[in-house]
Amino acid sequence: MKTLVIGSGGREHALAWRLARSPRVTEVVLCPGNGGTHGIGPRWLIDPLADIDLFCDRVLAEGIGRVVIGPEAPLVAGLADRLRERGVPTFGVGASAARLEGSKAFTKEFLARHRIPTAEFRVVSDAAELSSALETFSGGVVVKADGLAAGKGVIVCEDLGEAEAAAQAMLDGTSFGEAGRVVVLEERLRGIEVSMLAFVSGTQFRWLEPAQDYKPLEEGNRGPNTGGMGAFSPAGTVAALRSTIDEQIMRPTLEGLAAEEIPFQGLLYVGLMLTEKGPQVLEFNCRFGDPETQPLMLRLQTDLMDVFDAIDAGRLDQIDLTWDPRTALCLVVASGGYPSSYPTGLPIRGPVTSALEDDVQVFHAGTRIEESASGAETLVTAGGRVFGVTALGSDLADARRRAYARAKEIQFEGGFFRPDIGRSHETETTA
Repeated sequence: MKTLVIGSGGREHALAWRLARSPRVTEVVLCPGNGGTHGIGPRWLIDPLADIDLFCDRVLAEGIGRVVIGPEAPLVAGLADRLRERGVPTFGVGASAARLEGSKAFTKEFLARHRIPTAEFRVVSDAAELSSALETFSGGVVVKADGLAAGKGVIVCEDLGEAEAAAQAMLDGTSFGEAGRVVVLEERLRGIEVSMLAFVSGTQFRWLEPAQDYKPLEEGNRGPNTGGMGAFSPAGTVAALRSTIDEQIMRPTLEGLAAEEIPFQGLLYVGLMLTEKGPQVLEFNCRFGDPETQPLMLRLQTDLMDVFDAIDAGRLDQIDLTWDPRTALCLVVASGGYPSSYPTGLPIRGPVTSALEDDVQVFHAGTRIEESASGAETLVTAGGRVFGVTALGSDLADARRRAYARAKEIQFEGGFFRPDIGRSHETETTA
């Protein structure tokens, strides 16, 4: 089967890598892919959202048998709906379900309606309401842009003054443009943050192995939030809480969606804080996480195409997910200046390719290939998170050692990575 993966990041590279190992997949096409995905399959250098009907026409004309949508923006825009209307099997939720990610205010109100544990919150759309809304909080406050902000629209504030400044900058469009015209103010939670991902078909679900990611930029979980600086799987901290999470969070969420006539076929990412009061929902995403996908794809042994077919057919309860028993760790190598402004076009040196069977995979995220007038090709940086160096090991320490060893061999001006991914996994965080 000819399969199309939409997206350009490390998540999409990892998904394409896993699909390329399926005996059912004859070719993996990437749209648009990046500087490292050319070793997997051809690229379509087009924007699927520029003209959705024209894009669907090309999918049909090229004989694509399955589309896999990686990033959130096409899901929120309804691309999966349109492809399914044209008869194309598609992995990815429809626009109504994607509101769980596309609007943090919608999600918080959904959680409240269905009595699903989450932080106390207020939704503010008018600056005149800001001061009175903040007065309802006695401790730290987390300020979130309502709309999509590429994983960066969350600011953890130490005091109410800092929160007011952050929220005001969102409301007036300074920080995140239209995404911040509505803000969510949340009680600041403390505990251990974990990511749980599940394949979902209606009210049926199958958990993937738990993963733990590191969103803060700096060692010791300090500094601004990012899209993610690393992740590992499995994360043992959640094992004893699985039944609680099923009963208090997952089942009420899926039953709530069904009651509100919101169909869900795809993947639900549940960001949790494990607090003294129990697990609480930080966020929902409606697609694979990045960088959690990278270690998960190294460990997954079940054919992804079989899972996608089961979701479409409503028989997800008949699928067993099998996993490599080893630990996988992803270390993000980022550009100097990330998550703020950073240069691009910097030449990259070092071992940045991997064979399909290698236990260390270098998944590209922010790279592109530049061609000189003479035809010579150079791999250069093209984003804030440049690589996700991902390794399998006999245990967490072994996976960590392998990933760091490879990352140290990759060089570009200003490149950096956190020194403590996988080392400080029990460190309490706040969000």
